[in-house]
Amino acid sequence: MTIMFNKHSDPAAAGPGNHRVRFADLHAGYPGRPVLRQLTAEVPALAMTALVGPNGSGKSTLLGVLAGVIDATSGQLRFSEGRPPAFVPQRGAVGDTLPLTVRQTVEMGRWGERGPWRRLNRGDRAAVDAAMEQLGVADLATRQLGELSGGQRQRVLIAQGLAQQSDLLLLDEPTTGLDPEARGRITALLTELVAGGTTVVQATHDLEAARAADACLLLSDGRLVGRGSPDQVLTPTALARIWQPA
Repeated sequence: MTIMFNKHSDPAAAGPGNHRVRFADLHAGYPGRPVLRQLTAEVPALAMTALVGPNGSGKSTLLGVLAGVIDATSGQLRFSEGRPPAFVPQRGAVGDTLPLTVRQTVEMGRWGERGPWRRLNRGDRAAVDAAMEQLGVADLATRQLGELSGGQRQRVLIAQGLAQQSDLLLLDEPTTGLDPEARGRITALLTELVAGGTTVVQATHDLEAARAADACLLLSDGRLVGRGSPDQVLTPTALARIWQPA
């Protein structure tokens, strides 16, 4: 079988009302375990897109492909012009026992530019300061990451993503495990980021968060079963079919 995987800049896709990412006939997975099958969709620029589906539907795998941490096995993946994506993993992927302060955690967002543990320059420090201010965690700078509440910790991880200064932010389950107040605050922060010029893609099974998005991709068993606005995609019939299969 001939495998074609193109990942390159697509200038024609740039600009408001167009698309930040496009993929066609995308397949991906792990050795001996295919996950994504024949996915074709677009991620609109300057908007919030929710990847929705039950556990095991392929949300995190698709996010990993978009982030460049998982290789597609076939298909096409195209990004419009812009910086490489910034990826914010699930909170559980970052150990509570790591001896890191909040500021050190956010500074890790500059490693892609500077290299691990390298001294930050003035521009790096300014990017870190701006990200922490924007996410409201500057006053937590010296606190240990493991001391924070779930909502505080999630804001720190999003600040780490912002410190990468990308216009494409990818988040894996940013509101999972948070109380309603913290979930609402994270959703409001993401909405503000979009208004400020960032394209946001979040994998989630939080339907309230998904309904606050501009666009929605609904996944089931590694296949795309719905795409469009949340009102179009997250219908009672579609959700019953996905979460309660016959």
